[in-house]
Amino acid sequence: QVQLVESGGGLVQPGGSLRLSCAASGRFLRVNAMGWYRQAPGKQRELVAALTSGGSTNYADSVKGRFTISRDNAKNTVSLQMNSLKAEDTAVYYCNARIVVITYEAGYWGQGTQVTVSS
Repeated sequence: QVQLVESGGGLVQPGGSLRLSCAASGRFLRVNAMGWYRQAPGKQRELVAALTSGGSTNYADSVKGRFTISRDNAKNTVSLQMNSLKAEDTAVYYCNARIVVITYEAGYWGQGTQVTVSS
């Protein structure tokens, strides 16, 4: 059974920083793309940043230059360093991973971690 476990959310003042982490565990062959999505109240879930196993990145325009995604392929973890946080970054952040289990690839989600940016 595959699980994604997130950590690192919380309350931070505007302009501050937070680091989110996500670890994949369970029985699988490999982890392909990993990424972070977020969902604010009343809004659809949106991509924040994604990173392939080969190192290609994709960022939402709203976070470019402020957020950095990274991963440790050996540990099957992905992190999101968030700097210069704004009130509009407030949301539940979800880790997502494309994981190969035996002969097929499937998408998995973490449970979500709340990020609140407020003074």
